[in-house]
Amino acid sequence: MQVLPNFITTEEEKFLIEEIDPYMRRLRYEQSHWDDAIHNYRETEKNKWNERNIKILNRIQDKAFPKDMSKISLVHVLDLAPEGWIKPHVDSIRFCGEIIAGLSLLTDSVMRLKMVDNETLYKDFLLSRRSLYIMSGTARYNYNHEILKNEESFFEGQHIPKDRRISVICRCQPQHNT
Repeated sequence: MQVLPNFITTEEEKFLIEEIDPYMRRLRYEQSHWDDAIHNYRETEKNKWNERNIKILNRIQDKAFPKDMSKISLVHVLDLAPEGWIKPHVDSIRFCGEIIAGLSLLTDSVMRLKMVDNETLYKDFLLSRRSLYIMSGTARYNYNHEILKNEESFFEGQHIPKDRRISVICRCQPQHNT
């Protein structure tokens, strides 16, 4: 697991929000996801971006993925309400491959990784506003990841209040064994 603080500028964050927000604001926050992992959220998959934001997405992909890796063209946009959270889960290997890269917008939050077979083993990561996280390898497959609820959102003993959080998530294609 790698976290890169200040991966984008304040201005680039503004550009992304200006493109994402008009559509997202038309959606209602859902209480529970189909797999019960996400609460108080709205989401979409987006493949058409303005030229300015394409450059940002290309930078994410250049940083996170090897050049020869096949990427999923749809970018997952997840909007968590201030009271929203993500329960511990491992993203399905049917829908995305070995690397997941997420850009955190609008607020700081805490991501916790818990070992799948031993949840007493965990590590917290501060996802500061405008940071990029890259999850791969052991972190991707052997650890559940979650975004902590506000009342549980602490990092190194300090409360990290979470407001509305938008994440822009790029993924690679899953590898299917034939």
